[in-house]
Amino acid sequence: MNEVYQITNWFQLHFVENPGMAWGFEFGGKTGKLILSVFRIAALFFIGNWLRTAVKNNSHFLLQTAVALIFAGALGNILDSVFYGLIFNAPIHGLAHFVPFGTGYETVLHGRVVDMLDFPIWSGNLPNWIPFYGGKYFKFFNAIFNVADFAISVGVGILIVFSKRIFPKEV
Repeated sequence: MNEVYQITNWFQLHFVENPGMAWGFEFGGKTGKLILSVFRIAALFFIGNWLRTAVKNNSHFLLQTAVALIFAGALGNILDSVFYGLIFNAPIHGLAHFVPFGTGYETVLHGRVVDMLDFPIWSGNLPNWIPFYGGKYFKFFNAIFNVADFAISVGVGILIVFSKRIFPKEV
């Protein structure tokens, strides 16, 4: 199911229901989805504890910000995964619509995560002189993601870029 709204030539809203994890990877069918959902909830508990500890210990502001972004993004994706399938139908064509709670397309913990932000910065056929990929169609920045994914990515990016400032060596 794909609904696309072209905003600019490099940005579009692209409605995609992601059934699995990053880049739509899935494993193990319904059992795998259940394991993934339970793992996400457990990870959220640990991230929340990390955030609570960081705030309690008056840790570096960048650490608190990064962990808060990761926590918020994880929570957003979990809420989608847990509840989306319970409150939306699964249309063959077009966008999903609200249905009475519990009458959606899936059971608790088996819902899809909605991704919608698409930045096809460049797409086209690559020059023939490029080894292995020459002449083939290529789309630069092929990932479609949501605000929660963005928050997680920014949080992790802050941890990586500012790691020396956030986690200074004790002498």
